[in-house]
Order: sequence, then C-alpha cells, then structure tokens
Amino acid sequence: QLVESGGGLVQPGGSLRLSCAASGFMLDYYAIGWFRQAPGKEREAVSCISSSDGTTYYADSVKGRFTISRDNAKNTAYLQINSLKPEDTGIYYCAADERDYLGPMFSRMCKLVEEYDYWGQGTQVTVSS
Repeated sequence: QLVESGGGLVQPGGSLRLSCAASGFMLDYYAIGWFRQAPGKEREAVSCISSSDGTTYYADSVKGRFTISRDNAKNTAYLQINSLKPEDTGIYYCAADERDYLGPMFSRMCKLVEEYDYWGQGTQVTVSS
C-alpha cells in the first residue's frame, strides 16, 4: 500500500513537500514514480527515481522546480515542489514499479502508467492566489 500526503492549497511561487509512505513491502526494491492528473486531462509522469542507482527523470515542465528523493530507511519517497505555478494544480499520485531499468530505458519506461504495480490514492495540490 502507498499513501501520499502533503498536498494542499498554496499560492503561486510557494512550495510543498509530498510524501509517499509504503507499507507491506520494502520500497528499496522498487522504482518510484510521481504522476499528476489535472481535471479533464490524462495522468502524466512528473518525476521518477530508480531503485538500483538513483537515476532520476523529470518532465520538462518541472525541471529545476521539483526534486524527487527516497529514504529507504523510512520506506518513504518524497517530491519537493518549489516555485509552484497554477498549471501544477492536480491530484498527485505516487506509484511503485518492481521492475527497474538502466540508462535511457529508465526514462522511457518510468513515464508509463501501465508500468507500475502499486498506486497511492493521491493528494490534491491546488495552486491559486
């Protein structure tokens, strides 16, 4: 089971730290993806981190503003989101993938919704003044 937390209402330019706590399995062995879904839009990957070597992926729209990390000792992953924009509004989901990939294959595969084995219930992020 994955449980996200940390969402909320924030003004443009603000920051949030989203958490994704795992239970029932060890997050160490899973690649983690953070996705978001805006109203009326498809779920899209914003960031991923591999389980093997810490390789990360960021969507172009969030590069330089979002930072993904993991704390295997706490069985938790995080997404630090800074300089928030109204277009960042949506439900943010974390997901865990038992498969891992190396090199360029990682960024190709980690963006795929169908790749993941576990999903959280989502946390709402609203960016508005």
